[in-house]
Amino acid sequence: MSFEIALSGINAINAELNQISNNIANSSTYGFKSTRANFASMYAGTQPTGAEVGSMTQSIDIGGGVLTTGRGMDASIQGRGFFVTKDTSGAMLYSRVGIFSSDKSGNIIDSFGRKVQGYPTIPGSTALGGMNDLTVPTGQVAAQASTKLQYVGNLSADWTTPSVTPFNKADPLSFNGSMVSVVYDSLGSQHSVTQYFVKTASNQVTTHYTFDGTDLPSTTVLDFGTNGQLTSPTGPATIALGTPAGAAALSIDLNYTGTTQFAGEATTSVNATDGYASGTMIGVQLSEDGSVMAQYSNGQKQSVGKIALATFPNENALVSVSDTSWTTSVDSGAPLYFTPGSGMAGKLTTGALEQSNVDMTAQLVNLMSAQRNYQANTKVISTENDLVKALMQAV
Repeated sequence: MSFEIALSGINAINAELNQISNNIANSSTYGFKSTRANFASMYAGTQPTGAEVGSMTQSIDIGGGVLTTGRGMDASIQGRGFFVTKDTSGAMLYSRVGIFSSDKSGNIIDSFGRKVQGYPTIPGSTALGGMNDLTVPTGQVAAQASTKLQYVGNLSADWTTPSVTPFNKADPLSFNGSMVSVVYDSLGSQHSVTQYFVKTASNQVTTHYTFDGTDLPSTTVLDFGTNGQLTSPTGPATIALGTPAGAAALSIDLNYTGTTQFAGEATTSVNATDGYASGTMIGVQLSEDGSVMAQYSNGQKQSVGKIALATFPNENALVSVSDTSWTTSVDSGAPLYFTPGSGMAGKLTTGALEQSNVDMTAQLVNLMSAQRNYQANTKVISTENDLVKALMQAV
């Protein structure tokens, strides 16, 4: 019986050594979680029969260090949760490794080519759809015509009424100042809108406009109070710009809210329009809230959706598989899906990766302990063998 007991101890220690070896081998593996072998005694009735590895405990709840990479499509999870991916067979796999990219078809994939799951943005809105493969549009983003122009500045109270009248854009003596803004038509072509400021009364400035150098009939009268603040107009002034060749008719709502009339230099603090030219996708980047942002050559960014994170009632019952991933088991419970930072899921740290949580010092200590136990069990077998030999020689 001593042979079998010692042999069970050796087998159990071999299983422990396999686990220690696996931990050490994965000490540099991103997102890896170490595992501990738990020994249990064996009995046949009241008769001891040795030892076995009764269970394996995963350290999923222990986070690894965070390595800053600076790469826009790398992410680590702060707290609970797993990235959700789908392999070629359609099986869901869960991982803590946040190394993502987009393939030639626009699919967001992980470093093993599996499709990342998330909540795509519904076209034409900011709402999110149901969980599915995340994809990035690979074509051009359409041009958007300008509809708004915001101008904020200080139109100097030191200005005097021009000596030359009426206003003539070709004569600088007929206006006090000017400002050029860029707008876009429905085809994405750029045009210039120039504002010419003319002091017409002590607390009044009249603005004249040109579109690509052509005078427009519209003017806007800006009235200021004795405190230098704008009193009218109180809302945007609509300026019809005409119809550029081949494009739709163009008009903008010009908002002067915040413009002042104080003594001193005339300044401009805001001169901004919406609208943009068409552009092609040049990259993809993650945000801390899990948003996948497509970047375009025209400077625009577009959210195509949010990455999903999964949590489980019993994370330690997940089953480890290749490529630093896990699958569900009966004991793990069904996954609960969230966006990063919502529900029970942690936030993301972008431009960073979670390192292995293996404590190398502890593993080496465990390795020495396992070696000592292995030698002790082999000594039992050696001693039992000597006793049997002595008994046989005495017979």
